[in-house]
Amino acid sequence: MSTDTITPNKPKPKAKPKWLRVKLPTGKKYTELRSLVDKYDLHTICTSGSCPNMGECWSEGTATFMILGNVCTRSCGFCGVKTGRPETVDWDEPEKVARSIKIMKIKHAVITSVDRDDLKDMGSIIWAETVKAIRRMNPETTLETLIPDFQGNERNIDRIVEVMPEVVSHNMETVKRLTREVRIQAKYERSLAVLKYLKDQGINRTKSGIMLGLGEKEEEVIETLHDLRAAGVDVVTIGQYLQPSKKHLPVKQFITPDQFKKYEQIGLDLGFRHVESSALVRSSYKAQKHIN
Repeated sequence: MSTDTITPNKPKPKAKPKWLRVKLPTGKKYTELRSLVDKYDLHTICTSGSCPNMGECWSEGTATFMILGNVCTRSCGFCGVKTGRPETVDWDEPEKVARSIKIMKIKHAVITSVDRDDLKDMGSIIWAETVKAIRRMNPETTLETLIPDFQGNERNIDRIVEVMPEVVSHNMETVKRLTREVRIQAKYERSLAVLKYLKDQGINRTKSGIMLGLGEKEEEVIETLHDLRAAGVDVVTIGQYLQPSKKHLPVKQFITPDQFKKYEQIGLDLGFRHVESSALVRSSYKAQKHIN
C-alpha cells in the first residue's frame, strides 16, 4: 500500500486536443496589415483578442474593431474583457475607426463593442455615428455590426436599423439553461427578441453565435438552433469555448470535429443561409461571406 499523502486538489485544466492547434498567421497581406496596425497603433479585436483566425481573415480583407472602450459594465463568466467603470465616451472614435479601416484597406469590417449599461443610450449613438463615418470614408467597405442587447430597448436598436449595416449580429453565446451562469446580466429570451426585432425591421442579414464546451447537452444546442431560426436568424456561428484565465468558467468538454460537423448539418437542414461550425470558429469567422 502506498504511503504517499493524498491532498485534495482542484481538477486540472483539460489538455487541449490536437484539433485546437493553431497555425501561426503568415502571408504577404497579413504581414502588410500587421505592419500598419503597429505603425499607426490601430486597435483591432483580432490582435488584442489573439484570434486564431487573424491571418486567414486579414488575408481576405476582413478585420474586427471594438468601440466604446475596453471596459465592460457586465461580468460574463466566459469573457476576457475587463469589467468595471468604463471611461468617458470618445466622440472622435467613429472617425478614428473609419480612418483605421481606410489605412488598412479593409473590404469587410466587423464592429463590436463592450456593453455600456452606464449610458442612457447604452452606446447606440456612437454605434450609429461609427457606421456613418465608415460609410463616408470607405464607401466600398461592407459592414457587420456585432451589437450588445441594449437591454432590449427598441429606440436604441432602431439607431442600428436606421444605418442599415449589411449584417447585424447579436450573440446568444450559450444555451438557455446556462445563460444565467455564462451571461450573468443577459437574458436568453431578450436576446432572441432583439434578433427577431432586427429581422422584423427589415435587416437583410441577421446573425448569432454560440460557444460549446460549457456543459451544454446536444439537445440543448439543437433547441437553441431551432429558437434562432424561429427568430428569423440567417447566419449562425458555432465554436469551442476556451477559458481566458483561471478566474473564468472552466472548459467542461472539448467538442470533436465530428460533432461540430453534425451541428453544421442540422443548422443547414433548419434553413440557415450560412453555418460556420468548428472548434476555432469565432463570431467574425468568414464574415465577408455572410452578406450574401
